[in-house]
Amino acid sequence: MTLKSMKPLTRAPLLHVSVQESLRAYIDDNGLAPGTLLPAEGELATQLGVSRNSLREGIKALESLGVLETRRGVGIFVKAFSFEPLLDNLAYGLGGALRQIEEVLEIRRTLEVGLISKTIDVIGEEDIAELRATVNRMRAHAERGETFAEDDQLFHRLLFRCQDNETLVRLIDVFWLAFYKASDFVNLENLDPMATWRDHAAIVDAIEARDLEEARRRLDRHYEGIARVIANNKTSSNVGGTHEKTV
Repeated sequence: MTLKSMKPLTRAPLLHVSVQESLRAYIDDNGLAPGTLLPAEGELATQLGVSRNSLREGIKALESLGVLETRRGVGIFVKAFSFEPLLDNLAYGLGGALRQIEEVLEIRRTLEVGLISKTIDVIGEEDIAELRATVNRMRAHAERGETFAEDDQLFHRLLFRCQDNETLVRLIDVFWLAFYKASDFVNLENLDPMATWRDHAAIVDAIEARDLEEARRRLDRHYEGIARVIANNKTSSNVGGTHEKTV
């Protein structure tokens, strides 16, 4: 008779991992809002039945994830949700791998080109005016040979603000910032800020004219330009650096 093998034992989670899970559950079960002060360390440790050291390990891990915030001499607070820990880890994980940066770019490109039609339908004169003002600031920087990362990020956010979709605007920010931060690892510098300004100006022109096909074409062309910057960096294999990007 052939006996079946025993299944390997499942290893119990590390104590500090269990502490993290319990703290998350405590926050969720009690509906604690950002800024809420948690009980003192001693009380939390007693409730969990763990040492203060184990509790502190779990708290530090949740701080790195942006869930908790420790204020020295005050206490432990629930932290407001932020994409920053995700973005920092994503950018670090991409490191110098241009292939992964290309993949982030492709997500940005697909998201924006695919959703620009609704913007054409609903955008108002006030948003168009803000886009135009942003583009004018880009031109002023470009003519001085300066980069304009903040205005570039604002431009892409403004394109979709009119859709009243907070999740979409956050995603736009996530992929813009992920690309921006990751490209910094490989010195992905825009060598032609005037061309970048012209790309953005042409997109606004198409939106103001309510020309969907032209808006899509101009957005696509803009991303083709960024792809060429990546290709040039691949050729030169220039890794490292901390230049500001305008993409």
